[in-house]
Amino acid sequence: MATQDLMNVYFDIIARILEMLGVSAIIAGAAFALFEVVRNLVRGWDGQKIFDLFRTRLAKSILIGVEFLIAADIVGTVIIEPSLDSLGTLAMIVLIRTFLSFTLEVEIEGRWPWQRGRNRHEDD
Repeated sequence: MATQDLMNVYFDIIARILEMLGVSAIIAGAAFALFEVVRNLVRGWDGQKIFDLFRTRLAKSILIGVEFLIAADIVGTVIIEPSLDSLGTLAMIVLIRTFLSFTLEVEIEGRWPWQRGRNRHEDD
C-alpha cells in the first residue's frame, strides 16, 4: 500500500472518530438534559425554569456535537478527497453548520455575540 493510501485510511478513521464524537456529544447531552428535567421535576422546580434549563443544556450539547461534525467534514473533505467539488460541498456544509451554531449560541446566551463585551462591562 502506498504512503498516500495509508494516510488516507488514517485520516478516514480520524474523520469517522470525529463524527462519532459529535453524535455521541449530542446524544449524551440530550440524555443528561432529560435526566436533569426528571430530577428537577422531582425537586418541584418551576416548569418554565426546567424548560429553560433543558433548552440551554440541549443547545450546548448540539453546539459541541456540531463542532466535532465540522471538524470531521474538514478532515474528510479536504484531506481525503481534495477536489474543487468536494471543497464547494465542504463550504456549504460548514456554512450551514456555522449558521446553526451561531443561532444556537444566540439562543443559549439570549443576546448577539457582539453584545457580550458590552454587557460584561455594564455588570461591573
